[in-house]
Amino acid sequence: MFSSFRNWRRRRLLARLRPEVPEAQWRDVWARLPLLKGLPREAERRLRDLALLFLHEKSLEGAAGTVVDRERALVIALQACLPILNLGLEWYRGWVSVIVYPDEFMPEREWVDADGVVWVSRQPLSGEAWQRGPVVLSWSDVEAGTILDGYNVVLHEFAHKLDMVNGSANGHPPLHRGMSGAAWKRVFSAAYGDFTGRMERGLASGIDPYAAESPGEFFAVLSELFFERPRVLRGEYPEVYRLLAEFYRQDPDARLPG
Repeated sequence: MFSSFRNWRRRRLLARLRPEVPEAQWRDVWARLPLLKGLPREAERRLRDLALLFLHEKSLEGAAGTVVDRERALVIALQACLPILNLGLEWYRGWVSVIVYPDEFMPEREWVDADGVVWVSRQPLSGEAWQRGPVVLSWSDVEAGTILDGYNVVLHEFAHKLDMVNGSANGHPPLHRGMSGAAWKRVFSAAYGDFTGRMERGLASGIDPYAAESPGEFFAVLSELFFERPRVLRGEYPEVYRLLAEFYRQDPDARLPG
């Protein structure tokens, strides 16, 4: 009953929201995002609708003088919604804000060491995601992510949001019915152990070394690669690619160039 009402309400919303974005603007924004190449027409339509609903439900706020106009908002929303194209907007429930800085930002963090001493650190960031809180993005990094090189701050931070649905960002998001948690843990743990070992030995990889920071960062970095350079991920960790394809219910390697 609730689902039927929600779907009815969203259809009504979309009937009002669709005319607000001219077709020419959709084409312009789409052309800036090569990770969307090859999507079937029906999937393209659903992604557009998801982006409109996302922008209706979330608040995109500029910080430090950043102006988030409609084109910038669409660039962010389309990338944010690509991972949930076959999952649904409900995966982003429980929070409302996306904050956009012009460039890297430096949040101040306090922490207490084992001796009770309070330390303050400031570290430049390109993005961050808070559990039950906002996603924060650097616009210059959003723009840098519009080429297929495996780096995409929007995909990265929204992968963290998916990971956080069932708690902290630990690399183990809630899985769909029929997926095995034991298999996920086994495959990702083995791949993470192998990758961190390779980084310690200074071996080359097509995967960003930042993936070695933690299992949560491993999941987020590999999600970036999954959507931008799927063949690289499939070549290095085919079982991880298979599980991500099952989780995201997509196969980017079937539509993107090598």
